[in-house]
Amino acid sequence: MAKHRVAVVAADRVKSLELAIPGQVFGTAHSVDKADGAVFGTPLYDVVMCGQRPDLVVCGRGGVELYRLTAPHDLNAALSADTVVVPGIRTDITPAVEVIEVLREAHARGARIASVCCGAYILAAAGLLDGRRATTHWTSARDFAQRFPRVEVDPNVLFVDEGDVLTSAGAATGLDLCIHMVRNDFGAAVAAEAARHIVIPPQRDGDQAQFIVHREPTADSGSLEPTMRWLREHLGEPLTLSDIARHAAMSPRSLNRRFREQTGTTPLQWLLNQRVRHAQELLETTALSIEEIATHCGFGTAINLRQHFTRRIHLSPTTYRRAFQPR
Repeated sequence: MAKHRVAVVAADRVKSLELAIPGQVFGTAHSVDKADGAVFGTPLYDVVMCGQRPDLVVCGRGGVELYRLTAPHDLNAALSADTVVVPGIRTDITPAVEVIEVLREAHARGARIASVCCGAYILAAAGLLDGRRATTHWTSARDFAQRFPRVEVDPNVLFVDEGDVLTSAGAATGLDLCIHMVRNDFGAAVAAEAARHIVIPPQRDGDQAQFIVHREPTADSGSLEPTMRWLREHLGEPLTLSDIARHAAMSPRSLNRRFREQTGTTPLQWLLNQRVRHAQELLETTALSIEEIATHCGFGTAINLRQHFTRRIHLSPTTYRRAFQPR
């Protein structure tokens, strides 16, 4: 099987952390058909970095110049890629014409184009976001909307998937976006394995709130991680909001508020997402029937599983299994 080719396009004044993220995630994604005690299966992506030449200024926080580098490939390497990822640059810098032209041509050739944080500025300058929903870092959302009025800016999400064009909110959400693309390409089991190796949560969804309040723990409040862990361990049980609140030792109203503060969503929506994720992994890695998976994941019936699964994954469980279960 040919590897999925990913080109990371580095424009001048590229942000250091955002430049590293795509290579880290896609380079970590391996098949799950481990053998002989191997930590990984076979690599699934071929990642190349291409950029303006002869060298690039790489920036850190606040646009501070950190170092210079020479991209191992020129921009034309993006034209043969299946996916092109564009890290952010300083927003006061106008993207080079050659970067814009390469992105337009790569998109016209059928490549999937994605941006990390303020890389959305480059995609918008290329016209790839016109008439589309997109996101960028919340501190830049107003400026972005003013500069690109034809783009529907949503500053309240982690990332936006428009199919052939994807945008993410910040450097860390670039990890979420790349894991999301791995999941779409090779399934939940591969994505979960990559996320575990990088030590990030595999379950953050694009519509989760971008700007989440984190309060200092007090005597009567704190992290909901113990409750989240308990929920993951009891996915097959018919849990109600009252059950979850009882475990967290708080009222349902307080639980809802705390859950939104710490995850950006409600307890029951979070639980539903976990059940769908678990169903994906079981479909990929077991021979359990749809009815058995529905029971294991807490959907109760195969009909409920199909409804929720299809609504979120846009494939039926059977079609998903056929696409992602190793032969």
